[in-house]
Amino acid sequence: MKRKKKERQEELITLIEDTPFITDEDLAKKFGVSIQTIRLDRLELSIPELRERIKDVAQKQWDETVKALPLDEVIGEVINLELDQSAISLLDISEEHVFSRNQIARGHHLFAQANSLAVAVIDDELALTANSEIRFTRPVKLHERVIAKAYVKGDDDKGRTIVEVSSYVDQELVFDGKFHMFRSTEQ
Repeated sequence: MKRKKKERQEELITLIEDTPFITDEDLAKKFGVSIQTIRLDRLELSIPELRERIKDVAQKQWDETVKALPLDEVIGEVINLELDQSAISLLDISEEHVFSRNQIARGHHLFAQANSLAVAVIDDELALTANSEIRFTRPVKLHERVIAKAYVKGDDDKGRTIVEVSSYVDQELVFDGKFHMFRSTEQ
């Protein structure tokens, strides 16, 4: 049964509040309307598109849990975070990340992704990289997606937290590093 526009929009608001990750396609099927109709309803109701809703939810969760680094200062998009345990981020290599003459990513972007993830995974108000040991295993090219995985491994002999980060493109290792992290509180 087709609903009137006002009823559909009221239900749309409730449904998106309850399930913010629902796609426009799923909404269109649920309400028996076109995707364009859903998009127009969202626009009229000032409801952001799925990607923005995901970012909003992630920002709220981030603000409630992460202490050492604001979300907008992490290089890449954090998709999983368990403080003092592990974290995962994605970085899509675009024109701004590569050398123009050969389309290979500049190493400092890969390092920045790994280093910022190592800082973010620390459950402390202050986390700084004391030193790191890094290795690039193959060049990363334009349009490749780098997935960085960070794991907290414990403390070194100076009481600094060790975070190991490995970065992959299509499951092939492209970068790895061991970060010794200074934190303001002792473990």
